[in-house]
Formats: sequence, C-alpha cells, structure tokens
Amino acid sequence: MNKIRLGIIGMGNMGSGHFRNVMDGKCPSVEVTAVSDINPDKLNFPKQYPDVTCFTDTAEMLDSGLIDAALIAVPHYDHPTWAIECFNRGIHVLTEKPAGVYARQVREMNDAAAKSGVKFGIMFNQRTNPLYAKAREIVQSGELGIPKRLVWIITNWYRTQAYYNSGSWRATWSGEGGGVLLNQAPHNLDLWQWIFGMPKRIRAFCSFGKYHEIDVEDDVTIFGEYDNGATATFITTTGEAPGTNRLEISGDKGKIVIEHGKLKWWKLAIPEREFCFTATEGFITPETTYEEFTDNEPEGHPIVLEKFAQAILNGTDMIATGEEGLNSLSISNAAYLSAWTNDWAEIPTDEALFEKFLKERCATEKRKKK
Repeated sequence: MNKIRLGIIGMGNMGSGHFRNVMDGKCPSVEVTAVSDINPDKLNFPKQYPDVTCFTDTAEMLDSGLIDAALIAVPHYDHPTWAIECFNRGIHVLTEKPAGVYARQVREMNDAAAKSGVKFGIMFNQRTNPLYAKAREIVQSGELGIPKRLVWIITNWYRTQAYYNSGSWRATWSGEGGGVLLNQAPHNLDLWQWIFGMPKRIRAFCSFGKYHEIDVEDDVTIFGEYDNGATATFITTTGEAPGTNRLEISGDKGKIVIEHGKLKWWKLAIPEREFCFTATEGFITPETTYEEFTDNEPEGHPIVLEKFAQAILNGTDMIATGEEGLNSLSISNAAYLSAWTNDWAEIPTDEALFEKFLKERCATEKRKKK
C-alpha cells in the first residue's frame, strides 16, 4: 500500500479545505475515498469526483470498508465521539484542533487509540512553521540557558459580530465549549508548551462577551508558573484591531523574539546569573551577539496530513500525536477554571470541578446552540 484511503468527517470550511489539498496533489500518500456530512448541500462539491463516495451518515461511512483513516473536522464536542467510533473499528484518526473540549475526553481518546493499535494525530499545523521549530530547538537544546520567561501577545484573531452570528454553534459553551481559547488560540497554546514546556499552575483572567454579544470569552490574560521559577504570560483576544503577534522568550543566556516573520536571537557572552554576581560595576550588561532567521511559512495543513499518512504507511513520526493534544487543552481548561473560581488552577486540573462549571454555563448561556 503506497497511499492511505482517507474519509473526511465534516465538509465545512476546514474539511473542504483538506479535501482540496488532497485533490490538488499536495498529499501524495493520501487519496480521499469517502466524505460525510449531515448537511447534503455540503456534499455537492465532492460529488463531482467519481472516486469519492458521499455519506450523510458518518457511521455508515466508517462501516463501509472504504477508508483506512479518518480526518475529523466537525464541532469540538464531536471530535471525541467520532474518534472513538473510529478507534473501535481499527480506523486511524487525524483530528482538527482542539482534540476535545475537556481533558477527560482526550485521555479517553488516547486510551481507545492505544487499545486499538491505530495512529492518532492532531492537526497542529503551526508546528510546521520554521521559526517556531527554530525557537523550540534553541530552548530545548539549552542554548538559551535556564528558561526565565515567555510572553506571547497574540491579539491578531480579530472577529466581527457577523462572524459569531454565522453559525448557531459558534461562541457557545454548548456548541464550541469556549471562545478564543478553544477556537482561535489552541495552536498558540500548543506552541507555548511545545517550545517552553508545561506550567505547573495557571492564574487567568477571562472576559466573557467583552467585545461581542456572546457568552464565552473573547479577551484573556493567562499567567503561568513553572517548577524552576520561570513564568509565562499569554494575552489573546478577538476584539482588538490592529492585532499583534509577538512571542518573546528569555533565558539566562539570551533572548529570542518572533515577530513579523523573523526570529531575532540575542546571545549573551556570559550567562546572566553568572554575570550578575561577578560583575564589578552596577550599571553594565553582558555583551551580546545577534543572529536573525527568516523563512517562509509553509502550507502546514497538507504537511501534517502527509506526515500522518507516512506514519501509517512507514511508521515515521507525526507532527503531533494524540497524547500531545492533551497539553494545550490542559492549559485552556486550567485558565477557565481559574477564571471561574477566581483562584489559581493546578495542572492537571480538577477535572470533575471543571466539568461541573462547564455544564452550568451550558445550561445558563443566552446564546443556545440550535
């Protein structure tokens, strides 16, 4: 077998985009043999391809014998449901982000995948950006020294009210499970922990419906603490224009900044902690050298899908495994819990307490999923 037979669950914006990528030859190890969507109108486009079978019943597609793997691109709450249905049938799964709405779901998904022996991946396509990969390499190799601080201002997720009105499930606790943290920022939360590691606890301030007529959060500031004393600050919103995307990471050997398509790296000649206690003057700083990296951001979605297919065919590594889908969700779950309790939230979170609060918000929200 030199190609996997892929079925796409959900032919909305993301699902149809993945379909086009395969049909345009961007994933040479993948052929789409089936698609499913509960809305028959969404199937008009794939019906133009005679080798693609269309289903309005996803379970029927999974039982058809036409697919080896499924790409899940449906609302967040349905990711775990269909993933586990696939695992129970021995079907490999690549799911859109986030893997689920709450951490317990994702642990159950990983348990089911392990039991079935199939591949489980997450569509974290921003990991394919060479600048973020370079930042990870610098931090993880120790070249930046002892980690001190991460600050990410990621406010270029601007959305109008028309965007939120475009779907009844959008920006609802019962439909999406959250706002900017669950819809726009999962990639950034993933990159945060992928590059800098997982914090031990979170203190978050979430504003719900601050800039839009929605019940979920559209403005967030998160403060994270690490066992070694390092800290992280993460600021995001869908209500600011023009927005900013600036990632700054400091260690005792220097600093890196990613902004405007560049990675800037300042290297200290002497580690700051050593310099602090050996310098004989009070107003001097360590000597620095400067390097700069630029690279074009690739089209990440087909890369992730092709790597997923290669993992099935040849046993090579995926861009992001299902186990890694738990990390970014653990941060967002902790942020919500911190905001709801007005207190620190440990990671891993109190899952029962988190789910209790989430159910309460689903029951009382004004905008209901239809």
